[in-house]
Amino acid sequence: MKEPGNNHPRIAVYPGSFDPVTKGHMDIIQRASRQFDKLIVAVLNNLSKNPLFTVEERKQLLTEATGHLPNVEIDSFRDLLVNYMSLKQAHVIVRGIRSVTDFEYELQLASTNHKLNSDVETIFMMTNPKYSYLSSSIVKEIASFHGDVSDLVPPEVELALQHKFAGRTGKN
Repeated sequence: MKEPGNNHPRIAVYPGSFDPVTKGHMDIIQRASRQFDKLIVAVLNNLSKNPLFTVEERKQLLTEATGHLPNVEIDSFRDLLVNYMSLKQAHVIVRGIRSVTDFEYELQLASTNHKLNSDVETIFMMTNPKYSYLSSSIVKEIASFHGDVSDLVPPEVELALQHKFAGRTGKN
């Protein structure tokens, strides 16, 4: 996968909150892992959000869900993405796109990241159409009412959601 004449590994970062990781995320992770020597799935520690799972829990769930992908590394960060990219010697950001609305938002982020560090490129991967409606928010909503999320998330995430919402009725 290394470019001809280049001895440096091709490293990409797929950043996100992954609260929780869905089958849509997993589709992007699997496809992106085939394109790069190393794919770092980086959990954003966003202090302005109130996540269901802690950063450590999200990292653990991602580690379990990606265990079959030897070139995938799970990490977390709480800095500017371009600073994290420099730290990891990565030059490509991978972003999943579900809709035109996603594209407009992601294009703005990609342009800003490129302005902050012109060595960083963003690659957009279109989601598999069967996951185009899927979001972590929808998964949490269904799980909070004890709905079946088995077709939406990896098995380890389904179990973790059941534990999070055990004993709760609806969204409390």
